[in-house]
Amino acid sequence: MAESSRLSLNTATTKRWSLEEAVDGCVRAGIPAIGPWRDRVHEAGLERAASMIRAAGLEVSSLCRGGFLTAADAEGREAALADNRTAILEAETLGTRDLYLVVGGLPRGSKDVVAARQRVGEHLAELVPFARDHGVRMLLEPLHPMYAADRAVVSTLGQALDMAAPFDPADVAVAVDTFHVWWDPELAEQIARAGRERRLASYQVCDFNLPIAADALLSRGMMGDGVIDFPTITGWVRDAGYEGPIEVEIFNQEVWDTDGDKTLAVMKERYEELVLPYA
Repeated sequence: MAESSRLSLNTATTKRWSLEEAVDGCVRAGIPAIGPWRDRVHEAGLERAASMIRAAGLEVSSLCRGGFLTAADAEGREAALADNRTAILEAETLGTRDLYLVVGGLPRGSKDVVAARQRVGEHLAELVPFARDHGVRMLLEPLHPMYAADRAVVSTLGQALDMAAPFDPADVAVAVDTFHVWWDPELAEQIARAGRERRLASYQVCDFNLPIAADALLSRGMMGDGVIDFPTITGWVRDAGYEGPIEVEIFNQEVWDTDGDKTLAVMKERYEELVLPYA
């Protein structure tokens, strides 16, 4: 269906499905793209995963995820760099240009957030030549500030753009995930900046539900179930020149417990009502 031509299922949304089940579900639902998480790719086997996605005629909108680049010790640093090089090769094999990076939180025992951010930039510089050689662009994803300590010391789109600035936009770009950035008073300005700088490379949508779940990771919701103004944010993304896939990525126990085909049906309905008209 033309209405869903840019829609992509991020496999986190259907957590109980294997990659093969997610691929088949996309085909049944008429969803043309998929954004797999690496755990599902590993379960299937990399070559088999790439083959089944190609055979189904799906686009791979992105691969989730690399990152966690804040380690202060040599062993942690080398392990992170090695894992990210593996993720880059996986993205290349799957046929996607874009690898999401969640940059990492504070190393255990540290409270120095400034140094942690500095190390992310240093480690990015080490990875860029390898990623470029394999045709992969690394996407910095700012996460909501409540995750700054344990998951991402980059909390705003402005910070992500500043961190990306030393690199060519073809090598390091940014992602806008509504859950993480909806609250930012500078969001309109920074989305426009990302467009001007040719770094706006991915758009993920899901809602921000209240009350916050006991596990804050599970506070994402289906579009329309929370507090996010999708028409406004999507319009900013559109006006910044973004024309790529729009991924739906939801971490929510109730969604996970729902039949996957029903989840995809609701996902399409909400996308076509709340996102597509403004995209």
